[in-house]
Amino acid sequence: MDGSPKSFSIEELDYVLPPELIAQAPPARREDARLLVVDRSADKLRDSAIMELPELLRAGDVLVLNDTKVLPAKFSARRKTGGEVPGLFVEKAEPGRWRVLLEGSKRLQTGEVLTIDSSEGPPVLLELLTRHDGGEWLVQVSDSGSIEEILHRVGRTPLPPYIHRGSCDGKAEQLDRGRYQTVFAQRPGAVAAPTAGLHLTEPLLDRLRAVGVEIAFVTLHVGLGTFKPVTVGDLSQHVMHAERYELSRKTTEAIHGCRARGGRVIAVGTTTVRVLESAVQPNGPSHHPSAKLIPRCGSTNLLIYPPYEFRMVDVLLTNFHLPRSTLLALVMAFAGVDRTHRAYAHAIERRYRFYSFGDAMLIY
Repeated sequence: MDGSPKSFSIEELDYVLPPELIAQAPPARREDARLLVVDRSADKLRDSAIMELPELLRAGDVLVLNDTKVLPAKFSARRKTGGEVPGLFVEKAEPGRWRVLLEGSKRLQTGEVLTIDSSEGPPVLLELLTRHDGGEWLVQVSDSGSIEEILHRVGRTPLPPYIHRGSCDGKAEQLDRGRYQTVFAQRPGAVAAPTAGLHLTEPLLDRLRAVGVEIAFVTLHVGLGTFKPVTVGDLSQHVMHAERYELSRKTTEAIHGCRARGGRVIAVGTTTVRVLESAVQPNGPSHHPSAKLIPRCGSTNLLIYPPYEFRMVDVLLTNFHLPRSTLLALVMAFAGVDRTHRAYAHAIERRYRFYSFGDAMLIY
């Protein structure tokens, strides 16, 4: 944000959600999700459906998608004593070394070697090199394969903690791997899905193209911080996690062309918003139509909350988010605090499905 951080009470991010509205599984078909349309200029709400997106968008618009690919990042390792150590891949640190989260980290020792059994090859060994805060370790990996290859053999889908699975058999895991992944995922690196994109299918994208909507892609590898609750009383004091992203020249040109012809930039998901707003030319004109993007590859810790001037995003397609989350704060910055509260109350009253496998909002 520009200038001094503005205070924002996290109490604004509270709401009460009946537990049964937390979607535990996706709809039978991706495009079966419901859609709450939020019209900011008319201050109105309308119940719709994802299938109606081609009627809600316009020729000349550009739909921007996050093409990150979710890794099967959860795993279960074993100590020499036989004790189980649940773990989660966080990111690659350097060749042959990973950053991982390990449960029961306090009882583990530097130099200890953990074993991850594999049904498709030799076990993978993790040597514990350096302990960090919050249960995180730097580990040396015995396998020389790529991260994606190794985790495909030994990992499981990193479903959010509010999605509960019993004993997960192979069939259930394969279903989760398919549905907790967008159909346009290309760039491996995420440990959580960009969930607004889960609703879209190739036939639906083809219908959007047929009415004149251009499709463009960015990459932001969603990290663990997306589930990190806000614990400070004033959101301006929250330390935002950094996530790696890439904005290509091709997408930059598509967005500039869209704006030049008077089209709208439609961000699919809060992750896409953070890429576009992070890549706006610094110290450029503040007037929204004059803002320019710079193609870049880097990381962003941009924290968006009210009040915030969006310089690159005109329309937002997003799921319903957890209370006291930075994702909900971003939505409030875009839609307005009171309007967001009304929209969420409406969604709860109409029994919309919430969170990763739930329904969506289109805010314009």
